[in-house]
Amino acid sequence: MSRPYSLSQPLRLDAVQHWDIETEVAVVGFGIAGACAAIEARLAGATVTVFELAAVSGGSTALSGGEFYLGGNGGTAVQRAAGFEDATEDFREYLMMAGGANADEARVRCYAEGARDHFDWLVAQGVPFKGTYSAEKCLEPLTDDTLVWSGSEKAWPFAERARPAPRGHAAQLVGMGAGRVIMEKLTERVNALGIQTRYSARALALVADDDNRVHGLVVRIDGEPRVVRASKGVILCTGGFICNEDMVRRYVPAALKCPNPTSAGNDHGAGIQLGASVGGATIHMGEFFATRPMFPPDQLLNGILVNTTGQRFINEDAYHGRVTQYMMRQPGDHCWLLVDNAIFARPWVFQDIEISAAGETWEEVEAELGMPAGELVHTVTTYNRHAAGGQDPLWHKIPQYLRPLVEPPFAALNFGGDAVSGTSFTLGGLSTLPTGQVLTPDGNVIEGLYAAGRTACGIPRWGDGYSSGMSLGDSSFFGRQAGRHAANT
Repeated sequence: MSRPYSLSQPLRLDAVQHWDIETEVAVVGFGIAGACAAIEARLAGATVTVFELAAVSGGSTALSGGEFYLGGNGGTAVQRAAGFEDATEDFREYLMMAGGANADEARVRCYAEGARDHFDWLVAQGVPFKGTYSAEKCLEPLTDDTLVWSGSEKAWPFAERARPAPRGHAAQLVGMGAGRVIMEKLTERVNALGIQTRYSARALALVADDDNRVHGLVVRIDGEPRVVRASKGVILCTGGFICNEDMVRRYVPAALKCPNPTSAGNDHGAGIQLGASVGGATIHMGEFFATRPMFPPDQLLNGILVNTTGQRFINEDAYHGRVTQYMMRQPGDHCWLLVDNAIFARPWVFQDIEISAAGETWEEVEAELGMPAGELVHTVTTYNRHAAGGQDPLWHKIPQYLRPLVEPPFAALNFGGDAVSGTSFTLGGLSTLPTGQVLTPDGNVIEGLYAAGRTACGIPRWGDGYSSGMSLGDSSFFGRQAGRHAANT
């Protein structure tokens, strides 16, 4: 009987009797972070082996919209061609605001300064971008356009401190799900570089000495544990932990309000547990992305969101993930989108959305919702008066989406947790330097160990500030940093 191995307990180096596999850099996970780490390490001259739990590459990236959040240095070639100049300082300031109190200034500056060149690197690896701009507000482009507004760039309070620019760069594909195109191209590049890949390989434990320096790992291949020597380093790229119900309930129970995981199914937190087994610090484990999108069609953004007391609580034109975070914080997780006949539609994602109330007057809607008398009517009346003048002094929604709600009949669409089942994924993970080196709680480097993607806590670390493309941008960029640093050790 083979000895038991544990994600939470390393195999000590002195217990290794022989190495079954030897490589210089071992990458655990073949999503976008793992692919980019492997490519960069190989380009730096290291021998690389990738271990992937599934039978194919892709991870959660292959199910994504395929957007990268990029800009700075005057803008990418696509931004400049569309007439947008994106200064590094504006990009940096937006990213700092998006990270909230948790923002990592060193990481943000590294990314803001290097993101434009990173776009060129992605192109060089074969990732296709059409290079065209679409001004339509969307969850992800249904056309094959590249450049889109994918965050809260034009919304309050972000636009007050950082000059807006579209920064979502989507891989070329007509329809949703361009992430699969990205992973197809990166997998081709990995294979072309002669990087060895081992599929259906489950990581069981790290191999570390008594000082917790990492020398390799144990993986199960074909039902047998194999001890892997990684002379330059192990890079953990196994995703987050949204599929691990025990970890979700322990660290981020609020994510259960949007219970559908944004995942390929293997985000069980294995990489985070492996890192913690040798003293790696975990940070911001309570942060998560979630969405119950109100649009498309974007005409619904002319409506207003209210809670059980009839009060607005967010500017509705902010990024849909930010809006969702505010939705979930309302009393009882109840909220409604108020619309009139002129803008009424059912959101594409929730075609069967519940109409909780309807009426010829807002008084009728208020009564049907059981709200305190006069509260919702006062909210709508105040909003309509200011919207007629193109203003929103309470929540600062941009004029594009300001329109008085005056054409009956009126309705309240239910966006509460009892009616709409949203999606989510985790943002917390291992604490790392921008190089990908994993840190202890005291800030010391764990030699031989790296992490990237959602296994690490990267640029996106605050649900209120997330923008589409931040995860793929962060995972690919800092996967590269980890691969390069490990190879040059």
